[in-house]
Amino acid sequence: PSLKTSEHTLLFQTSFVHVLIHDSVGMNGRGKAPFSSCRPKVCIVGSGPAGFYTAQHLIKARPDVDVDIYERLPVPFGLVRFGVAPDHPEVKNVINTFTQTAKHTCCSFYGNVTVGKDVSVGELQQAYHAVVLSYGAEGNRSMGVPGEDLAGVYSAKDFVGWYNGLPSCQELSPDLSCETAVILGQGNVALDVARILLSPIDILKKTDITQPALEALAESHVRRVLIVGRRGPVQIACTIKELREMVNLPDTRPEMVAADFEGVKDAVKDLPRPRKRLTELMLKTAMEIPGEKEQERRNNASRVWSFRFFRSPIEIMADPDNKRTAGIRLAVNKLEGSGDGARAVLTGEVEDVSCGLVISSIGYKSLPIDPSVPFDSSKAIVPNSMGRVQQAAGLYCSGWLKTGPTGVIATTMNNSFDTARSLVEDMDSGTLDISAAKPGSQSISGLLEKRGVKPVIFSDWEKIDSVEMSRGEAAGKPREKLLTVEEMLQVARK
Repeated sequence: PSLKTSEHTLLFQTSFVHVLIHDSVGMNGRGKAPFSSCRPKVCIVGSGPAGFYTAQHLIKARPDVDVDIYERLPVPFGLVRFGVAPDHPEVKNVINTFTQTAKHTCCSFYGNVTVGKDVSVGELQQAYHAVVLSYGAEGNRSMGVPGEDLAGVYSAKDFVGWYNGLPSCQELSPDLSCETAVILGQGNVALDVARILLSPIDILKKTDITQPALEALAESHVRRVLIVGRRGPVQIACTIKELREMVNLPDTRPEMVAADFEGVKDAVKDLPRPRKRLTELMLKTAMEIPGEKEQERRNNASRVWSFRFFRSPIEIMADPDNKRTAGIRLAVNKLEGSGDGARAVLTGEVEDVSCGLVISSIGYKSLPIDPSVPFDSSKAIVPNSMGRVQQAAGLYCSGWLKTGPTGVIATTMNNSFDTARSLVEDMDSGTLDISAAKPGSQSISGLLEKRGVKPVIFSDWEKIDSVEMSRGEAAGKPREKLLTVEEMLQVARK
């Protein structure tokens, strides 16, 4: 799953959601109504796209609501900051819309607060009329194969977090001294990782990629990246934009296996339009003899990328010392059925590939936050109906925690608006009792103070933002991120 879409227009449709400024007469100095006025109080856990889109829709639909957003890190925006590829700055423009929401008189941001540790979900439920869980999917899906704990094996989530400046991933220091890397999975995140591994440093230097990652990639020996999927070209999970970027990536050439595309040409005509365009571009790249100019470009390329279809990992193989990754054993599959519903079935054949780096991009997964919250561990979601958490009045969820890790930012936007609509319906119908006054952030701030937790408010984040922008400007980049929570808090509290 990725936070991007090939149709960028979808990402900017958010701008139609105009911020409603309502009459603030009679409010206190921060634009918040006094506690006695009995305004509905909602808190949102998580400040990624799901959290902000939920807040945005609530404020638009109920101008009398107070929305507080709690975030574990001192910085907002979740995977827009830590998941979107550094060379996709246009996708991060949604931050402008989120900033408008955060600065609305009805909205407050409290960073550096870990729900489930600093404050419980139960305590939030006592302080607010409704609690919306939007904290996303921070866990990794395990491959479940021998050798996945060897040095040289990483999850895509951690690898992306490393080059995007996620504090918890800064110790990763991936070893890039091998020539061949294998990426398991063929979604947009897998292609992001492949592109970052193979991009010329001059391109990356102009992005907000972190300085340590830039230095490591400048020294990288990786020259060949195989992007492995268990099914065929017609089932590939990436979008055409990401594929096109791979095809046109400077100083690289594609290497496809012609046999993988048997029968695909005949299947193309029956495919829906986005899938058809994607498959046609793959066929062209794999099967057509390139023109003179493209052939020359490919001949001069020093790096190679390739899709490997119909393959599943069965073992990561170690070097003679049994410490490092030396290769991967892949099962060869065949498909049963056709189209999106086709299943990969083992043929009994295997194939060994020598490589020193394996990156697993088979999906993120949500984790339970608090024992009081229902959690379906097989689906890794909070069981819900239209965002209403089952058997838990006043508790809601949005984003990947609600649906599982699927779709792009526009998908998350729609799913979060749906949750906000459910909440507003419950307020309007009386299903959610908002008649009694609730203290909201007043009581939570008191609890946090007693526990020695000092939240970071949005104006503190703006100090961090300003320092990062000026550091970036000095280095000729859009931004140079602060990489530790300590550094962030130091700047926020100046």
